[in-house]
Amino acid sequence: MRSSQYFMPTLKETPSEAEIVSHRLMLRAGMIRQSSAGIYSWLPMGLRVLKNIEQIVREEQNAIGCQEVLMPTIQPADLWRQSGRYDDYGPEMLRIRDRRDRDMLYGPTNEEQITEMFAASQRSYRDVPKLLYHIQWKFRDEIRPRFGVMRGREFLMKDAYSFDLDAEAARRSYNKMFVSYLRTYERMGLTAIPMAADTGPIGGDMSHEFLILAETGESEIACHKDLLDKRWADRAIDFESDLQPIVDEFTSQYAATDEMRDPEQEKALGGDLVTARGIEVGHIFYFGTKYSEKLGAVVTDHDGKEVTVEMGSYGIGVSRLVGGIIEASHDENGIIWPESVAPFHVGLINLKAGDGKTTAACDDLYGKLRAAGVEVLYDDREGRAGQKFADMDLIGLPWQLIVGPRGLDNGVVELKNRASGEREELSPESALAQLTG
Repeated sequence: MRSSQYFMPTLKETPSEAEIVSHRLMLRAGMIRQSSAGIYSWLPMGLRVLKNIEQIVREEQNAIGCQEVLMPTIQPADLWRQSGRYDDYGPEMLRIRDRRDRDMLYGPTNEEQITEMFAASQRSYRDVPKLLYHIQWKFRDEIRPRFGVMRGREFLMKDAYSFDLDAEAARRSYNKMFVSYLRTYERMGLTAIPMAADTGPIGGDMSHEFLILAETGESEIACHKDLLDKRWADRAIDFESDLQPIVDEFTSQYAATDEMRDPEQEKALGGDLVTARGIEVGHIFYFGTKYSEKLGAVVTDHDGKEVTVEMGSYGIGVSRLVGGIIEASHDENGIIWPESVAPFHVGLINLKAGDGKTTAACDDLYGKLRAAGVEVLYDDREGRAGQKFADMDLIGLPWQLIVGPRGLDNGVVELKNRASGEREELSPESALAQLTG
């Protein structure tokens, strides 16, 4: 994509309403624009990142046998009345009426909808276990939306749901999701710490929230230092085996946040205790038969007896993760995208647009990068080199390939790593080999 044609309305000044780093940088980098309080339009740069995150989430859900569906954004109120949550949920739920005066709602979550779908078609123990997920826009009418996409009213969420014959099988599904989440966040370049959590309005008796480390995090966390060093994305894992030992590696070690912290345990850890800031980006719940009992999700067991299925739900804030990654990975000049989620792999900078030799070299590199399948943003605009450098640092692409007449006279271009700041002069062929290898 050529910058001269790309819709990327960057800002030099920080809008006054932006209180945190990710909100400031997303606005300045031309990723989002506010439509109304807590509701944003996603512009091309932001949407590319959002789709990359969504794809990683999708791949890791598929890897554990979770099947993708797509449920409506608008749900009938009667389902929520059956579960007892319609009146209990509070003003965060947007309640509406259709033209036939039927009570409807803009879904803040999907436990009722998915349970009704399961109950309508699944009848036997042969139909479980089932893991189903979708990636869908949600709406919660926050009393005070703030921090950009980190606490908006409309947000993109992956929510998954498990259906099992008994509590033991339900725990296996829970463990699958637990490990899947560790892999998901690591693939995005994040360190995620799972912590025992309150189940809140979702219900149930087992829950973990996943927090990523960021200096600007909303919560202070304390944990055993070993939790910062575990790696799972490249580890071969059989998701059909018992994953309890892997889960136990985390839950057996101290990790807590806010009111859950234990001063005595922290004192006992001594030098193994680490404190940091964290941002919640995922939450998983096991809630047994809370919804299946009220919505009639039953199957017959091996003896022909009706059994109410055991359930869990598992959420990842996809749009929230865009902000979370920026909070965890930025510097004074802008965003530093991990390669797995970056909107483009490389930014190609023409230092002297209009100069025949420089433009010909840039056009050649641009064509070869694209032919190799490398996603590249080519800054072919007229303008000062300093502004081009500033814009590239702001949007945070992993690599910058810098081409100017002086370097070409010496047979070299410059390759800059955005994360480390390291620069290297290479022949155009060597730079291409490094970017396409």
